Amino acid sequence: MKKLSARRRHPLAALVVLLFALAATGGLYAAFAPADEAKADTSAQSLAIEEGKKLFATGCSSCHGTGGQGTTDGPSLVGVGAAAVDFQVGTGRMPAQSPGAQAPEKPPIYTQKQIDQLAAYVASLGPGPSIPTEEQYDPSGADMAGGGELFRTNCAQCHNFTGQGGALTNGKYAPPLTDVEPKYIYEAMLHGPQNMPAFPDSVIPPEQKREIIAYLQEVNGKDTASPGGYKLGGFGPVAEGMFAWTIVLALLICVAVWVAARTAKARKS
Repeated sequence: MKKLSARRRHPLAALVVLLFALAATGGLYAAFAPADEAKADTSAQSLAIEEGKKLFATGCSSCHGTGGQGTTDGPSLVGVGAAAVDFQVGTGRMPAQSPGAQAPEKPPIYTQKQIDQLAAYVASLGPGPSIPTEEQYDPSGADMAGGGELFRTNCAQCHNFTGQGGALTNGKYAPPLTDVEPKYIYEAMLHGPQNMPAFPDSVIPPEQKREIIAYLQEVNGKDTASPGGYKLGGFGPVAEGMFAWTIVLALLICVAVWVAARTAKARKS
């Protein structure tokens, strides 16, 4: 019996025991730590939704209803998603100052934290486009030429071929896209604010959205130069024609009157 109990252990026995210990430790972590992290994330999200609900009741419910179901003064927000809230509130279009054909852009009245809370609450009402990440809307390295083609095909009919905006019907208009933050351009394409149609990823993929943003930053960025000089608003032949009729034609008339006066004076002398 003494000889049996004194039997030598296999050299790999200690290694096997160590591996089992590590596995057990990892199993305990997998069982408890992610659950704690998920619980913390859920709590933070619930808190954001609760705070957003309070903000919504104060600043939005009078038009959109207490549960975001909509009223005669505002559309339903069920299913619009967080991206719509981030765009509308972040650009100051909402809350609207007064009823009208279209809500104009203005300085926002909420902080970004409050906007995130409002977005979390509206997103809880129904599934919709989420706020894009910086990686999604960053135009670095995107094909600007391809973005120009996409913009002229899908957007120029309303926003003008250089994104200077244009008039629509019944007092509505397509706003100018001069020096607009890439995030807001991406969000606008996702949910289609006001009179704009939506371009979800199934219609315009994320990479093509980045190309459109790159094109707009190139032609309408804060540092964009106009190689042709004064561009008359960038509205194309309409503005150029008006310039020709009002300025050039007036100058020609003045020259004609001056020549006629000189000729009449010469004849009298």
